[in-house]
Amino acid sequence: MDKTFISRLEESTLIPDIFEIVKETVWKTIRKSRAGLELGLIGMGNHPQGFLGAYYVSGSNIIIMNETPLKRIQETNPNLLTPYIFSVLLHEYLHSLGIFDEEKVRKLTYGVSSEIFGEDNVVTLISKDMRKFFPNFIYPEGAPQIDGPVKLVKDFDRSSIRYIG
Repeated sequence: MDKTFISRLEESTLIPDIFEIVKETVWKTIRKSRAGLELGLIGMGNHPQGFLGAYYVSGSNIIIMNETPLKRIQETNPNLLTPYIFSVLLHEYLHSLGIFDEEKVRKLTYGVSSEIFGEDNVVTLISKDMRKFFPNFIYPEGAPQIDGPVKLVKDFDRSSIRYIG
């Protein structure tokens, strides 16, 4: 458990700040990294039994995150928002590192979370079994997909920005 990461995550409210912590925790635990990622947000809706939190477009530099659970969490328990975002971004960042086996990524997401945050931290609990949190993450009657453009998050991978000189 690393209290520095715990306190930094608790203080983070912006998605780019959370992502910087994701990258640092992955580097600390498995010594892998990549640069130049972008994050797009779009409302993909949810089914009463589940949802797609995000996906990494293989061979690209973009993660697409579903805004629907973010809105639901804001309505039901805003304290879960940062841990949820961290868990989802960690999972997709691992995919972006070339780990495509879903079961392996789930186990690695849990392993990184438990090593950095401890077994009882909500980040670890979400990565262990997100279904326990479904009442806070999904609309019980379902939610429709929103048609519209993907909204890119400004300065998402800020530590990767280089100067052109």
